Amino acid sequence: MRTRSSYLVTIVVAVTFAAALVASAQRRSAADALAEPFVGVTTNGDVESGLFEISATGVSTAPVVSAARTFLDSLDEQQRAATTFEADSVEWRDWHNIHRYKRKGVARWQMSAEQEAAALDLLRASLSARGFANARDIMRLNQTIRELTERWDEYGEGLYHFTVMGTPSEGEPWGWQLDGHHLVVNYFVLGDQVVMTPTFMGSEPVAAESGKYAGTRVFEHEETKGLALAQALSAEQRLQAILSDVVPRGIYTAAFRDNFEMRHEGIRATDLDAAQTAMLLDLINEYVGNMDEGHAAIKMMEVREHLERTYFAWMGSTADDAVFYYRIHSPVILIEFDHQGGVALDTDGATRNHIHTVVRTPNGNDYGKDLLRQHYERVDHDGR
Repeated sequence: MRTRSSYLVTIVVAVTFAAALVASAQRRSAADALAEPFVGVTTNGDVESGLFEISATGVSTAPVVSAARTFLDSLDEQQRAATTFEADSVEWRDWHNIHRYKRKGVARWQMSAEQEAAALDLLRASLSARGFANARDIMRLNQTIRELTERWDEYGEGLYHFTVMGTPSEGEPWGWQLDGHHLVVNYFVLGDQVVMTPTFMGSEPVAAESGKYAGTRVFEHEETKGLALAQALSAEQRLQAILSDVVPRGIYTAAFRDNFEMRHEGIRATDLDAAQTAMLLDLINEYVGNMDEGHAAIKMMEVREHLERTYFAWMGSTADDAVFYYRIHSPVILIEFDHQGGVALDTDGATRNHIHTVVRTPNGNDYGKDLLRQHYERVDHDGR
């Protein structure tokens, strides 16, 4: 007769084996995606040219450069070797929002108190106060998942990895990446220009009711403002905006979807009235405003320049308690928001307690790739 302990061993082995199979499949999927030449998110596979150019913004990146140098100086030789990559490294694209993923760089839990403070100072220098608070709260809620599930090795606020691409400089291209569960920030710098995409932010749960970080809440504005815009549409406008009554199982341009083709769908901004347009711009700014204020203002100017080709699309209900998906899509920005089914916390179907969002720069400028291409065309870097 088999004992209870033998059954438990069998279950643990089975779960471990299943996790290994999932991890192996993820590595194969990642390798295939990374082997593809980068194109960028497009509507039909063809990049629209002339949307991005190297130009002065008048917004200094000196604080970010200084913070990055301080962070790198705090690392020992081995940590620094594991954390630094070339400015055009494929490491930019090797990120994932899931918790079980093999990441590079140095994680918060591997840092001394001084190193961790320097890493967070880099994040603080690069983001707005609101963006920094959002990032920190997502990390804190990952600690909440740890407390709720007791999966000590899978979740926690220390499981966020930092890497630096290129050498921090006020003239040459470089950048940094933060990669972890529900939080990925890609931050490219060229002179005083910044591209902060892809940025993935999510959480399960979205609010901590107990534990170390009780009272922490994320995505309240992204959720309520998106729903308010959908509810502000007339019946005729909803016919254009609502693509489906069914919420998709996930966002479309998540990890390893750098070359995703997504046509413009939904209602065009030019078909909104003045009040609705203001609501749309305010919603976009919720995401763009995670950047430092100066570069966020530059990006919003770019967004407004393409407002006539900006679309708002919706899936799901528009009831007050609805779960839903929405996206905002133009030639220069793509935003997705989605209510997800439970993963760490068991639920039936999509729930407001699990949210994923992503912000991308379509037409080849995620990771600042188009700016980097133009830079290399102007300045020879070892023949590249």
